[in-house]
Amino acid sequence: MWLTAVVNLRFVQHYDLMASTVRGHGQHRSKYHHGDLSNALTDVATEMARQGGPDAVVLRAAARATGVSAAAAYRHFTDHGDLLHAVRQRALDALADAMRASLASAEPLPDPAQESVRRLRALGRAYIRFALDDPGLFRTAFCRPDRPIPDVNDRLAQEGPFTLVSGVLDDLVRNGVLEEHRRPGAEVAAWATVHGLATLLLDGPLALLNEQERAAAIAKVSEFVLVGITGRESGGVEGEEHAQ
Repeated sequence: MWLTAVVNLRFVQHYDLMASTVRGHGQHRSKYHHGDLSNALTDVATEMARQGGPDAVVLRAAARATGVSAAAAYRHFTDHGDLLHAVRQRALDALADAMRASLASAEPLPDPAQESVRRLRALGRAYIRFALDDPGLFRTAFCRPDRPIPDVNDRLAQEGPFTLVSGVLDDLVRNGVLEEHRRPGAEVAAWATVHGLATLLLDGPLALLNEQERAAAIAKVSEFVLVGITGRESGGVEGEEHAQ
């Protein structure tokens, strides 16, 4: 009788130990399966991109850094390209945020026409500053997608920088700086010019310019863009020509 009781007690203790182990194991796994793993992986991969550009984004490495298995990561991202797409969108959002912050960083000018010119220049400067300050994310934002884009116009409309430039150009039309017939396609010309300068300053021969030469190049391109899309001299805006 006494022996039976001891055996039963040990069985109960063993069962409780097994149950607690299973519960603990379930709790350990649950923190990776509560719906935020996708964001956690994207956070880690975004930091990888910040440090090393798009080539540094590796799904299995992101899984290890997050503390989950590769199999768990693949339940949220089908392949490397899927994760890179999410990081690319994060990079574009960060660039758009920097551009919005630049628009709000100064008091609006009283003259609407001059204010719209100031905003266009502010966007260009923020774009270039982002490229130089956060090159890994900048390169990732504009890396070549792994899969084809079905509709280019729809894709452009979803990208924050493109939308911001388009809105400021519309302001130029409303305020009489840009003639309406010159408006179609102006955002592509403006974006291409500023992106080209940012790339040359970051990865091209213009990376050798000193700070003063770089500021002069940015101011010159700013004026070039404005004159190019409006077809007339801007006349300048107080305090804007030499801003970095």
